[in-house]
Amino acid sequence: MKTQEQTDHAAGFDIQADFEPFNQKDDVFRRSWWDERIKSEKAMLFYATYREPLKTWRKADGFTQKDFALRNAAWHVSDIFTELKEGQDRREGFSDAFTLYREPSETKIDIGTPAEAAAEIKRVGRFFGADMVGITGFDERWMYVNKFSDMSSTERPNDIPEGLDNVIVTAQAMDYDLVRTVPSALSGAATGLGYSHDALVVLSIAQYIRNLGYNAVASMNDSALAIPLAIKAGLGEYGRNGLLITPEFGPRVRLGKIFTDMPLDHDAPIQFGVKEMCEECNACAAGCPVKAIPFGQPSTERFNQSNLKGVRKWTVDGEKCFSYWAAQNSDCSICIRVCPYNREYDKWENRAWLRLAKSPLRKLALWWDQRQKRGERMKPKMWWKA
Repeated sequence: MKTQEQTDHAAGFDIQADFEPFNQKDDVFRRSWWDERIKSEKAMLFYATYREPLKTWRKADGFTQKDFALRNAAWHVSDIFTELKEGQDRREGFSDAFTLYREPSETKIDIGTPAEAAAEIKRVGRFFGADMVGITGFDERWMYVNKFSDMSSTERPNDIPEGLDNVIVTAQAMDYDLVRTVPSALSGAATGLGYSHDALVVLSIAQYIRNLGYNAVASMNDSALAIPLAIKAGLGEYGRNGLLITPEFGPRVRLGKIFTDMPLDHDAPIQFGVKEMCEECNACAAGCPVKAIPFGQPSTERFNQSNLKGVRKWTVDGEKCFSYWAAQNSDCSICIRVCPYNREYDKWENRAWLRLAKSPLRKLALWWDQRQKRGERMKPKMWWKA
């Protein structure tokens, strides 16, 4: 077994002596409910437009009634799960882990070696619709110190049961062409569908494991920071834009996780030149309309309490980022759209580009990307005509 230091090194983690685990209350989305410094009428309207009957829209391309209608429809399945237990002060999948299961079987099946079990779980995950599946160990550092309820504005302990020592991390790809229309309400349909698919995937995997006699808890945005676990599980590397960069879809993924006591082999972190590329490329920093993404080298700088303390990395100013989301009444993914890794890798020319990006000739890959003008915005009305 590798030591934590060896795994951290392989994952590219640079943990400092003053590191502190993160409190969910300080997440910028949670803060927008209680922190008067960023809580605003615009923020509340932003949230309301996702669930309340459509009342307002704009004539601007990408923000019409049809665009908002598709976005909200894409979120609908995820919203159903989130709202089922709001009467119990639980928003499952976002503030709280899922509890929507049948009881585990009383008979625990022999699943073979941890390596055999891991291979089986990955096959099952893909059957349920996961685009990527990786496995890592439970890591207390990335668990939320406390959870926070938007509804009651109260903190409470993280309730992931003890003994769930393995974490299955899933990734759902977002639609490439929808992301090309960013910024738009239409593009939010890619995010919403990612979450709706993710709910199905993580709940189904968790129930499969429980049917075999083991314990499993499904999770989306709740309970733990997903990106460090995904990096440890070998799904990708950390990018300048603060997102996971995968070799299959670039940063265009939504993440889920399942905590379980099923014995499983762990995947090793991977490196395919993302850090080196991000040091050369500043497309996300240059493209961010509110300058929330830093230029320069990774650092320990914190813009505000919504940033991790004690990790040397590229850190995004969540307050600036969220202010843009609230202003346009939809999420923003410009940093995903313009990222050179945001490609459709079923095409041979993009696979060739990735091989070049992995090599010492990555500057040539960056030049090629800029010549292609791949990251330019597609007019939302063209998506409807495609």
